[in-house]
Amino acid sequence: MHRCLQLAKNGRVHAMPNPSVGAVIVHQGLIIGEGYTSSYGGPHAEVNAIASVKNPELLPHATLYVSLEPCSHFGKTPPCADLILKHKIPMVVVGASDPNPLVAGNGLKKIAASGAKIISGILEKECIESNIRFFTFHQKKRPYIILKWAQSKDGFIAPITQKRAQNPEPFWITNPYSRQLVHKWRSEEAAILIGTQTALDDNPRLDVRDWHGANPVRIVLDQKNRIPKENHIFEGTSEVKVLTTDEIQLGQKPAIQIAKYLYNAGLQSVIIEGGRQTLQTFIDEGIWDEARIFTGEVLLGDGIAAPLFNGSKPIKQFLLQDELLIFKNHDQHDNF
Repeated sequence: MHRCLQLAKNGRVHAMPNPSVGAVIVHQGLIIGEGYTSSYGGPHAEVNAIASVKNPELLPHATLYVSLEPCSHFGKTPPCADLILKHKIPMVVVGASDPNPLVAGNGLKKIAASGAKIISGILEKECIESNIRFFTFHQKKRPYIILKWAQSKDGFIAPITQKRAQNPEPFWITNPYSRQLVHKWRSEEAAILIGTQTALDDNPRLDVRDWHGANPVRIVLDQKNRIPKENHIFEGTSEVKVLTTDEIQLGQKPAIQIAKYLYNAGLQSVIIEGGRQTLQTFIDEGIWDEARIFTGEVLLGDGIAAPLFNGSKPIKQFLLQDELLIFKNHDQHDNF
């Protein structure tokens, strides 16, 4: 199962919105086939693993290990459960059950009904974590939410707004390596979200120009249509969703309302890059899964204060002089 998890990492970004699964086929203690989920619309892990077996006659005497329950429904591809039955694989070891209502135990029932032996729940926590976006989306009915900001050494995320009126462009607190990492993160998520003031002050592009990968869907909160159409966010070919009062009415619990909107739009994950008010809203409502906070060497002396945040047990990294703290919201992660 550890090998399944290693394989699953290879397909995570390209498989979205499908989960990325790893599969390993073992015969008499030796791996005879393995695979992971192809790009969205392509074969699943079990299909690729079975196809990699050089001697298919061994399959009726082999064991299939898979990090997520085999599917049992027709989607972009036929059911993996049917393929397992076709090759008469006698034992299937599963990491976690599929939370998708279209599967949700039906794959295991179908395989077990054929007489095959099922062992489930192996490294279950790790298997859920490997597809945490998929599980969050289906079980909590909202996207996986990542908060990200950069703050100066003295605790500000931007200079005073009035000083920037003549130059609405991003003010860089972090170094180029940290900024490139952020572009990598963007390529790994379905959407990116900012508020109106950030769009006006920074005029950001919200793309992955410093990394190879697909641009996320760009989400902008702009209840009163204040963002000019010549703003950079409207450039390029990636989708833009502007949340005006026609799209969503933000009253009490706005973070919950935004999360519901993103869920209904089919977006499994979102990275929220500001500004302070938008970030603070999600923090105060407890609607977040990760917080990634950079602290640069810059001293601003004054400006827009960083969000008030009290996370615990962060992972600490350094990119040259920039400090990066990554927090997990254990109230959310432990609730699966």
